[in-house]
Amino acid sequence: MLHKRVLKTKGNSRAVQVIRYKNGKRIIVKHIGSGKSDTEITLLTEMAQQYINDITNQSILFADGKQQEDVLLLAQIEYLGFYYTFLYDVLYDIQSQIGYTHSVDNLLTDLVVMHITEPASKLRSIELMETYFGVKHRRQRYYESALKWLDLKKVMEKKTLQFAQQEYKFNFSLLFYDVTTLYFETFESDELRKTGFSKDSKSQQPQILVALLVTQDGFPIAYEVFAGNTFEGHTMLPVIQSFIKEHDVQHFTVVADAAMISTANIEALQTAQINYIVGARLGNLSNELFNEINIKMARRDGNTIRINTEKGYLICSFSMQRYKKDKYEMDKQIEKAKALLKQPSKTRLVKFLKADKANTKLNEELIKKTIALLGLKGYHTDIEESIANNITIIERYHDLYKIEQAFRVSKSDLQTRPIFHFKQEPIKLHLLICFMALAVSKHIELKTATSIRAFLTKCKKVTDARLLNKINNKEIRIRTLIPPDLQKLISKLASPH
Repeated sequence: MLHKRVLKTKGNSRAVQVIRYKNGKRIIVKHIGSGKSDTEITLLTEMAQQYINDITNQSILFADGKQQEDVLLLAQIEYLGFYYTFLYDVLYDIQSQIGYTHSVDNLLTDLVVMHITEPASKLRSIELMETYFGVKHRRQRYYESALKWLDLKKVMEKKTLQFAQQEYKFNFSLLFYDVTTLYFETFESDELRKTGFSKDSKSQQPQILVALLVTQDGFPIAYEVFAGNTFEGHTMLPVIQSFIKEHDVQHFTVVADAAMISTANIEALQTAQINYIVGARLGNLSNELFNEINIKMARRDGNTIRINTEKGYLICSFSMQRYKKDKYEMDKQIEKAKALLKQPSKTRLVKFLKADKANTKLNEELIKKTIALLGLKGYHTDIEESIANNITIIERYHDLYKIEQAFRVSKSDLQTRPIFHFKQEPIKLHLLICFMALAVSKHIELKTATSIRAFLTKCKKVTDARLLNKINNKEIRIRTLIPPDLQKLISKLASPH
């Protein structure tokens, strides 16, 4: 049986020990420490009792029923570091709300947490999990599990869609579509990775094309991958039609930018009875249609017109702010063209210059047309005005910036690009993790009205200090206080269900 013992030592000090008796002899089991004041001795005595409890796995026989807190003296502890456990718990809880954690390997959801916290290679992420959160995974387990995860794309999309329906009241009536390119740190191409028009100005490097579907709130619900040399205008119909078929959608409106518009796409959308709102390139209109717009459009701020065309209704709006911006850009380009004309040896074809036989001169016709288009923006739609007026159509199109914002989040904060993988399976797995991380990040941003980067910074201020009690060799964790402003943000993320 173990006992506590306090004895006087040299000077005014007293020592606290844990002892036991054997054959009438006193045996010192553990020297807890020495102190001078009554406060120090009390703390040392409580630590001795804690040590006895740990060794014997028993509580004090006549305890008063109050739970004792860990009592530590600086001389008896060793600082081991800290973990971001609070951040891990928050990100894991959101994945649980979406449904990611219910039926998948926890290594995959941990990779999503790590991708949001600090994007890195998959094996590096496994190392960082232990450093940041104290979560351990075998590297071999990644190789054993990764290929199985490739079949989870549809599962994760379905769970994300269900969450969007539950949390954001998504009802399929309005969906936003756009694509981006992701390049690779290599110059070798294959069936998927091909050179093409790059949105990252990396036209010499192979890339892939990623299409993303998001709700009106900007929450992602599906994605698709295409070869890097695919024309983006050819991607919309296959993705949209596949989505409609999979979810048996009856009424549907897609919003996309001008790059998606073509006569073939419009005809296919109309045949499939898919409503659309897409950007119009006014500079490419026929002279007849251009002259009609020029005559009918009164250049007053906020004014709109609607004209029936072969591509559906063409809605045009005029904005004075856009007019000033367009005129500034036009004037700058005209001045550049005039400056080049003054230096024949350096003349090259730029906007507002045209080559006429042996001469290069200003393109007066283009300048005249550009002046007529200053401040104008166009939109194509098949939706009748009785259902959605011009202002409503324009507002829905302007919501398209949310998908562009989603791409910015994935490319910058989540570092989706560049990609260092060189086989199709790891590439597709990488995009699955990026999609799941994007859904978690966008939910945080939508609910807290805070950027994911700012939110992570706030959460990282809450750390769990790791302390080793050298008396019993137990690790103790002490969490810093959660600031009130962060508590408010976290409360907005709490699941109401």
